[in-house]
Amino acid sequence: MGRSADLPRRAYSEPGVGGAAGPDADDSACGILHVDMDAFYASVEVRRRPELRGRPVIVAGGGGRGVVLSATYEARPYGVRAAMPATRALRRCPAAVVVEPDFPSYTEASAAVMAIFRTVTPLVEPLSLDEAFLDVTGARRRLRAGAAGIGRAIRARVRAELDLACSVGVAGTKFAAKLASGLAKPDGILVIPPEELTAVLHPLPVTALWGVGARTADQLDRIGLRTVAELAATPPATLRRIVGAAAAEHLLALAAGRDPRRVVPDAAEKSVGAERTFSTDLVEPAALRRHLLALSERVAVTLRRRGLAGRVVSIKVRYADFTTVTRSRTAGAPLDVARDIYRAAVDLLDRLAAEHTGTERGSLPAIRLLGVRMAGMTTVAGLPRQLSLGEPDHGRREAEVAADAARTRFGSAAVGPATLVTSAATGRKARGHSAGPAVERG
Repeated sequence: MGRSADLPRRAYSEPGVGGAAGPDADDSACGILHVDMDAFYASVEVRRRPELRGRPVIVAGGGGRGVVLSATYEARPYGVRAAMPATRALRRCPAAVVVEPDFPSYTEASAAVMAIFRTVTPLVEPLSLDEAFLDVTGARRRLRAGAAGIGRAIRARVRAELDLACSVGVAGTKFAAKLASGLAKPDGILVIPPEELTAVLHPLPVTALWGVGARTADQLDRIGLRTVAELAATPPATLRRIVGAAAAEHLLALAAGRDPRRVVPDAAEKSVGAERTFSTDLVEPAALRRHLLALSERVAVTLRRRGLAGRVVSIKVRYADFTTVTRSRTAGAPLDVARDIYRAAVDLLDRLAAEHTGTERGSLPAIRLLGVRMAGMTTVAGLPRQLSLGEPDHGRREAEVAADAARTRFGSAAVGPATLVTSAATGRKARGHSAGPAVERG
């Protein structure tokens, strides 16, 4: 959806509230669940540090130049939202506790959550670390329970086994289920029977529609379309002139409650990436290369955990003036080893520097953000591996897999490249905000 924060919270989440749509509504025609973890990153941090429970907690990078990745609901009344600059969030909520992100912990918690989902149904479609669609049509017969009952059982298991909260939407389509989970937040469940969908949907702002972000909302606002009902009543030709033919068809279908998409279990990931916003703009090549190595390490660990490898390596560079550029290259074979990804990323950065100055040994302007991403995905299982001439049969990849096992057992900081170890004497490791594939929306 667009800005899910625009949805009215708890409007339907109490028993007996919301008319025909609510926690106890008729779920006989509902076979799809959308389960969305509540303030996921922040909740994982609170689970690890119980003394933070009940306090406003913000997960964001250091140095004050990053963005909020997650915030507990105690911070929400102050206007703190995901994707907000951390400095602005702290101005709004000075009492908030700021915690550095720990993505390996979030990935581990996500795997545990998804494992619970898959005990209910094999038809699980993860959207990100903290949300997924489940098709429980067959599970209803096997478990002899309605979709809402299955949703309640999932919520209870996630709470009891993982000490985390989630909200569940129950509906007949993916869009309606996602809408329902947003309306049920935090820590609630909402059933929207198909016949009640338009009654629930039409009074909501247009940003409740999947695909309406800030730019599209502004375009619609300029012609007076602020609610879903107003959009649904707009002639298609008018809407096509504003947002284009494809977007107009998509929005009108959702506004009418139509969404034919099926739950696709374990949909193939298109890319895996990581990026860092620096607290101080960087120009020193050695520092940039060290950060490229750290980012390559994170991407490689994520790829191996998901059994993936990628052929297309890309870098993202944002200069101090906010100009952003990307460069990419295709490798000869799929990659999931940090050192290989790093070499390609360094080559791309060197080429970008040469483009900038027109000389072979060029330099770049000050950089505030650096990112590494892999695309062109394939599964690793059964993938043939071509060794370079003189390369040992067991080498870099085996070492990195062993490091993965050490991190799993002893924590994310247990092992890593020596060049990334902070010097206690000099404290030279640059601080910045690390970002995973996405910020939270729930």
